[in-house]
Amino acid sequence: MSPSSGGPASLVELLTTRRALICAGAGGVGKTTVSASLALAAARLGRRVLVVTIDPSRRLAETLGVERHLPAPVALAPERLAALGVAPPGTLDAWMLDPGIVSDRTVEAFARTPDDARRLLANPVYQGLSRMTAGMHEYTAVEAMHTFVTQGRYDLVVLDTPPARNALRFLDAPRRVSAFLDRRIFEAFAPAQGGLIRRVAGGVVEKVLDVALGQATRRAVQEFFGLFGTLLKHLEGNQKQMVDFLRSDAVAFVLVTSPHRAAVEEALALEARCRQVLGIALTGRVLNQSLGADADDARWPEASLFAADAPSPSALAAALPLLTGLAEAEAAEIAAHRAVAARLAQASGPTWVLPRLPAAASTLEALDGLVTRILRS
Repeated sequence: MSPSSGGPASLVELLTTRRALICAGAGGVGKTTVSASLALAAARLGRRVLVVTIDPSRRLAETLGVERHLPAPVALAPERLAALGVAPPGTLDAWMLDPGIVSDRTVEAFARTPDDARRLLANPVYQGLSRMTAGMHEYTAVEAMHTFVTQGRYDLVVLDTPPARNALRFLDAPRRVSAFLDRRIFEAFAPAQGGLIRRVAGGVVEKVLDVALGQATRRAVQEFFGLFGTLLKHLEGNQKQMVDFLRSDAVAFVLVTSPHRAAVEEALALEARCRQVLGIALTGRVLNQSLGADADDARWPEASLFAADAPSPSALAAALPLLTGLAEAEAAEIAAHRAVAARLAQASGPTWVLPRLPAAASTLEALDGLVTRILRS
């Protein structure tokens, strides 16, 4: 299907002009498969590509052969890339995001001293908050993506986000985490310093916290706020950079859906929320798993009916009603999928249609059909 106006004319244009590509969508629509296919297609186009997943399903990680808790992206071997149709300068790396690793690297890079970094990393409050604070998972994904892009090691970073119910939280992560980083919160809990009144007030607060939390926990909390407070200037500046980055032309937001009614409705609702709540316009949509994508290319194998080992005429006659019913059902599904594509195309920005794979995409090699279609879209 030809894309509507208002966005890139083709997926190839998108893959060759952007620095970051964020794929969002409901669970079960093949978002992970599309993310991997887009990354592989970009690598075939000669770009240095990194695909990152924060999807709990881990399917992309398993497809790419990476594991959890790896400190750095894993490069696919040149031999495998060559077999996948990728030639230099194209490369493809993969990484499964670990929020703890991203947070720890930030501490190590921007703490006041190496000793401060060591103490903060060992602080139990930091260890819990850096992995459990609302939005921290998504925030670290944005920070990691931003870091990879600014370092210049990759031409394109493809990010596979969680299912749609979490996508809005992901896109809003920098703002939400900045609320947690409010300086007033840190000043309230940091060890009392300064004038007499502040020291006295601080002493009262400490006594209250000792009763509520216990002295050991109160000291851990105060140590955390005292040490982490030194990182605020960096994080506040970085948060602003990431918000500007997400709204720049370097980043493309692609909404992935399937032809199923519930997935389409969820996708359109997400698109509306992104536009109304966050002021972010989606770059385009991918209608995945569509029978309508390849319907024009379909061919009935009439010649096989006349082969030497073809069924007898009586057997064919007996099977004809069943075959007719199956053909009619398939034709109806194709028509329904085309209607969904037409509905999506009426919205602003382009819609690209990808076919349903004949089998589960458990390996990169199985994605060849989607990659070929992407390079033609």
